[in-house]
Amino acid sequence: MPTHVALLRGINLGSRRRVSMTDLRGWLGELGCTGVRTFLQSGNVVLDSDEPPSTLGPLMEAGLAERAGFPIACVLRTVGELRAVVESDPFGDVATDGTRYLVSFRAAPAPPPTFAHADFEPERFHFDERESYFWLADGIRNSKLLAAAAKTDDGTATMRNWNTVTRLLTIAETNPNG
Repeated sequence: MPTHVALLRGINLGSRRRVSMTDLRGWLGELGCTGVRTFLQSGNVVLDSDEPPSTLGPLMEAGLAERAGFPIACVLRTVGELRAVVESDPFGDVATDGTRYLVSFRAAPAPPPTFAHADFEPERFHFDERESYFWLADGIRNSKLLAAAAKTDDGTATMRNWNTVTRLLTIAETNPNG
């Protein structure tokens, strides 16, 4: 059965849109997913399903919205797709802190932004069709690059730091049954 990584957008941010990971694992089991594993409290899920991503994503979004009582956007990647994201690593030579190195995952391809690298130095970005990489040397809080990128987000992207991305790949490549 194929393994998928599900990145849920906008849950457990502060006191709003709360979802316990125990409930989330149970709900995904009710939707026919197996081997459901969560990482952290921010909507990182590794699961097994015979459904193709094009069917699984909408199935999860509808089922989770019904159970949680609010919409939850879900971005899916296969293990191979997540491995390709990690192997691509456009800033591995400069990104020295995995909490300041971010990847934005989009549900669908998007055109590259119109802004230029020089506008954001020393911050750096790299855009692929479905992922965007951001190296924020001075941190996330006051990043002008992230503010500019947020203006182009259509609500279907979700971001994870590099530490989380690489940990999710490790979890996805590990057999949950030992």
